[in-house]
Amino acid sequence: MNAPLELDWTTSNQHLLVAEFARLRALLGDGELAAAERQIDAMTRQMPAPAAIDTLVALFQLSDFERDILLLVAGVEMDARLASLCVANLSPGAGGHAHAPWANFGLALGVLPEAHWSALTPVAALRRWRLIEVDETAGLSAGRLRLDERVLHFIAGLNYLDHRLRPLLDPVPPAGLMAEPHRALAARIGTELRTHGGRLPVVMLSGDDREGQRDVAATLADALGVTLFQLRAADIPTAPHEQAALASLWQREAALLGSGLLIIHGEDDSASHAAALARFVPRIDGLLVLAGPTAPRIDTDSLHHPVDKPDAPGQRRLWHTAMGDRAGALGTALDGLASQYRLGARQIARCAAQIGGADAAQDIATLHRLSRSDARGIGELAQAIDARAGWDDLILPDAQRRALQQIAVHARHRITVHHDWGFADKGSRGLGIATLFSGESGTGKTLAAEVLANTLGLALYRIDLSAVISKYIGETEKNLRKVFDGAEDIGAILLFDEADALFGKRSEVKDSHDRYANIEVSYLLQRMEAYRGLAILTTNHKAALDTAFSRRLRFVVHFPFPDAGQREAIWRSVFPPGTPVDDLDYAKLARLNATGGNIRNIALAAAFLAAEAGTRVGMAHLLRAAHVEAAKREKSPSDAETRGWV
Repeated sequence: MNAPLELDWTTSNQHLLVAEFARLRALLGDGELAAAERQIDAMTRQMPAPAAIDTLVALFQLSDFERDILLLVAGVEMDARLASLCVANLSPGAGGHAHAPWANFGLALGVLPEAHWSALTPVAALRRWRLIEVDETAGLSAGRLRLDERVLHFIAGLNYLDHRLRPLLDPVPPAGLMAEPHRALAARIGTELRTHGGRLPVVMLSGDDREGQRDVAATLADALGVTLFQLRAADIPTAPHEQAALASLWQREAALLGSGLLIIHGEDDSASHAAALARFVPRIDGLLVLAGPTAPRIDTDSLHHPVDKPDAPGQRRLWHTAMGDRAGALGTALDGLASQYRLGARQIARCAAQIGGADAAQDIATLHRLSRSDARGIGELAQAIDARAGWDDLILPDAQRRALQQIAVHARHRITVHHDWGFADKGSRGLGIATLFSGESGTGKTLAAEVLANTLGLALYRIDLSAVISKYIGETEKNLRKVFDGAEDIGAILLFDEADALFGKRSEVKDSHDRYANIEVSYLLQRMEAYRGLAILTTNHKAALDTAFSRRLRFVVHFPFPDAGQREAIWRSVFPPGTPVDDLDYAKLARLNATGGNIRNIALAAAFLAAEAGTRVGMAHLLRAAHVEAAKREKSPSDAETRGWV
């Protein structure tokens, strides 16, 4: 609801209405017309601003006769003497007025000066803008004239959003923290619109920063001196007559409130909603902004501007602004937030507002948690992994360990190298950290991904191939786009387990299925190269991957089958401190040719056997568990591997 009008204006407006009603009573034979007109002139001179009825006249270009019709119908509602006079002057055939007084067009034509028949045509202002409604059951001239409730209150000095539009429209709050490019964009658009002659072009804002688009629209509206309301494209009626009624109501509100309209549309809007939007937009005059991930196709003049989330340096500036005096205590940790996550200004402001400021380390941990809390779009297509493993849990040769540590270094210092040192200025491709982990099952590929996620403080998501891959054309690409876009926002590490199933070699095109399968692989190649975060592909069959991936991979880490020394180290670390174990012979256990994953399965199964027996975990339990684990692969441990265990 708009701020209330000033009291002195409200009082003056009411006094002027009383004088106007006296003039109408005089026209109906009760009172002196000249005295009433002198009173109106005196009240008009005293008005600190134009009266509400005169504002209506100016906004909708009403004639004097149309002005008097509005006052006459308003007077029936607000002035009992005028209502009685209308009843007395209605023709006997009007019908029903004994129960509820009203005015009709015939009465207006008979008593009001400068009358003209065209005032009540559907294309004239009174009915076009729904200022007056006519009950035509008794004929156009004899039918009751009703003043729209919204217009009646406006004439009385009350200005608020029409109650019929409240379920559809929300006021857009003013922008708070904003990226400087977004603020500059709003200023440029405002300058262009102010100098534009005639009908204003539609402003189309596209990109991935939905809240940033809203802030640009709010800043633009503020610069133009109008309030802004938001409408979802999905709420636009598809039926032509309902859409016309909504457009008419909004156009009237835009004039009465001095407002602009922001329409939000999304990728999930149906084809019928997109068609309704395309038909609705040309009906709207004044400030109209369309915001969404893409620019819709509309048949009208438009200005198109992308509004994406700020790059890492832009986010760093926003973090420093949002944290204020506390930024210094957080040091370079804000660089990590800016490089790891892709947040808009409003998200950054919300995160900063929840920081207590008592402990810097705790504040940074909280900011990381808040920054990755919004997993919309990725949660349905991927499985979140609780990464708790550390470097001590990972038993690998020195070369592989150094490679993993280099991956962490690249992830940690992206903002410095890419932006501060200018590598991003050379092009956006290849700035992500696409990595391939190859090796047999159980050699530690997934565990290494957990270690990296835990080290970097990032969320880890395993892609659910059954949810991503679709038999319907185009759905796989759509699902992958949701995954990559959602992961970039929260800085997640993407883990494509058994990636050869999704990133396989492109085949010779023999039919349409081959062609679309190749399109899917090509799309994946492009997204992998453009992805700004860390994407890890794991495979047991490196040769099955498409060769085009090789140049897009920044790291390739082979996880070898562990040797005896590594297996012994794995055995020594596999049991948690709370597990009761006998004096185990780790050197003998290391003779078993098993990967780290197999060793963990054996240790877990042996622990259950010991728990059932009520004893400590011993070599006998491990021997039984080793045979069970080997049976899954349809083989048994050799005597040489298990000799001397019991």
